[in-house]
Amino acid sequence: MNGLMMHRPLLVSSLLTHAARHHGRQEIVSRRAEGDLHRYTFGDLAVRSRKLAQALESLGVQPGTRVATLAWNGYRHLELYYAVSGSGAVLHTLNPRLHPDQLEWIVADAEDTALFFDLTFLPVIEELAPRLTGVRHFVLMSDRDHLPVGSGALLAYEDLLEAQNGNYEWPELDENTASSLCYTSGTTGNPKGVLYSHRSTVLHSFAVALPDSIGLSARDSVLPIVPMFHVNAWGLPYAACMVGAKVVFPGPDLDGGALYRLQETEQVTVSASVPTVWQGQLEYAERQQLRFTTLQRAVIGGAACPPAMLRDLQETHGVTVVHGWGMTETSPFGTASVLKSTHLQARPEERYAVQGKQGRCVFGMDLKIIDDSGRELPWDGVSAGHVMAQGLWVMSQYFGRTDQDPLVDGWFPTGDIATIDADGFMQITDRSKDVIKSGGEWISSIDIENIAIGHPDIVTAACIGVRHPKWDERPLLVAVRKSGAAISAEELLTHFTDKVAKWWIPDGVVFADSIPTGATGKILKSPLREQFQDYLIEPGR
Repeated sequence: MNGLMMHRPLLVSSLLTHAARHHGRQEIVSRRAEGDLHRYTFGDLAVRSRKLAQALESLGVQPGTRVATLAWNGYRHLELYYAVSGSGAVLHTLNPRLHPDQLEWIVADAEDTALFFDLTFLPVIEELAPRLTGVRHFVLMSDRDHLPVGSGALLAYEDLLEAQNGNYEWPELDENTASSLCYTSGTTGNPKGVLYSHRSTVLHSFAVALPDSIGLSARDSVLPIVPMFHVNAWGLPYAACMVGAKVVFPGPDLDGGALYRLQETEQVTVSASVPTVWQGQLEYAERQQLRFTTLQRAVIGGAACPPAMLRDLQETHGVTVVHGWGMTETSPFGTASVLKSTHLQARPEERYAVQGKQGRCVFGMDLKIIDDSGRELPWDGVSAGHVMAQGLWVMSQYFGRTDQDPLVDGWFPTGDIATIDADGFMQITDRSKDVIKSGGEWISSIDIENIAIGHPDIVTAACIGVRHPKWDERPLLVAVRKSGAAISAEELLTHFTDKVAKWWIPDGVVFADSIPTGATGKILKSPLREQFQDYLIEPGR
């Protein structure tokens, strides 16, 4: 016997419809690439998103078509979030920090047919456009006055909207329809696309808003500093609409002082970013002898939160730290370090130890740890194993690679090594992959090694992540010169110019006579990490 309940599909457009109907006067504040501050409401967002959906139709964008964005966090980007997905097309956010060659490859792999970009990225598009042969429409996310002279077929975002009347009804799609596409970075080989559905996105939004994760409500003012091009800003643009929270977008200026002032002016209660960005705010506040006066929760992910930062935020500023973990393949919310009632009477050191872990699951997400043979390990806080994920918003296959099954017995192998304690709190102890995480962004050690080995004076090389006082981790290159070669570290680093993004280039080079290898000839990086882990923070380095 089936239940006798209404059936309504879980759609991205329904989040916007709810926000406009029940929180229509709530504010959305954006620092724009044009340099000014823009304000409007959820009601305005709904009207302009419908106009944008009409504009997409006029450009020939059909259901399933991929529409790319190269943009900062702002209201126009938010309109694209809803207009593209709501109309049945697929939103594809591009990471502007990638090298142009990587962007070209990703756009081609996704088969993007339209690309919307902020004014900041006009030089990037001017360089890339001739190479993006599948893209039929380039749209500058500004008005006609900002179009460059002789821009030809380049379209102005505001012109597209002005030509529409907004008389548009969101289609009732199957909730399993694809909604957005994000590419991983830092994996071996080319990046892989993760294709989210309307259903997974809405369920993920519920998870983000829950009290045992970020805990958003209509009483909050949320500042998503984490980029909208980075796993959909951790789902905050969707969750904010779901609960009616005020949204504050920082635009391109992520300087610590600028963020602090925006936070204070807009009375932000929840802010989310990687540790390096938080460090910028804390350093500014310390220099100016200031405190956070409205901030209640600091969401920190993308890299481990340093213990000193956790203490500073909570003891100096009275801000609760929500430490989290996730990945592109998990939409990304995986865990959050929100204390249970059993921890409330614990000593501060014990509470900090728990909060310093990557956290625990909410309903809809599950984890386990296994040993090399696949045997599940106990949750004792000591046994370390491979982290496996399963859930309502966890990927089942990579985009365009349906012939490959990335799952193991229905679980996704995350590539992390961790322990889980008796209360379900996970703590990552290592990574099984050799990618490097710098400031919350992945760097592929394989790509760095391949470029180094491509130099005629280098025999072999290994790239490892070593500790860094600001960026948590930075790449260090260990290289073996060819016999008789005298290439310097500076010359080798110059070899990376225009081959990768500048922030991927290693911070240092160590020349060695040999690099340790295993029985099969594979490079062993563990001894190198042990030897050089403090190389970049040792005095005189």
